[in-house]
Amino acid sequence: MEIAIIAHDGMKAEMVQFLNKHKDILIKEGIKLIATGTTGSKAEKAGFKVKKMLSGPLGGDAQIAGRVAEGKTKMVFFFKDPLSSHAHEADINMLLRVCDVHNVPLATNPASAELFLLAIAQQS
Repeated sequence: MEIAIIAHDGMKAEMVQFLNKHKDILIKEGIKLIATGTTGSKAEKAGFKVKKMLSGPLGGDAQIAGRVAEGKTKMVFFFKDPLSSHAHEADINMLLRVCDVHNVPLATNPASAELFLLAIAQQS
């Protein structure tokens, strides 16, 4: 299963903390992580194997949306910073819409992402 991880600048540390908390589930065989550039680099520094796309503002959100539309990415964790504005808001909204169109689970905060991971762990 391919899971995309994306985090706004104000949420990147929280994403890495989340990944570390759930490392046992995420390193299972069959789970592959993809990420936007900077989020992916931070996850790699934490010891995760990640396929990195472009940075979000440079098109990484759109690349991940394409993978969702192609049926490659099966789940998206996008830790959004609700207290900041973002120059690439159109790309973000497009990714959210593509997840809805293709019925792909989308977590925009750690609480919902944790529920998705617990569901994955119970299937094993």
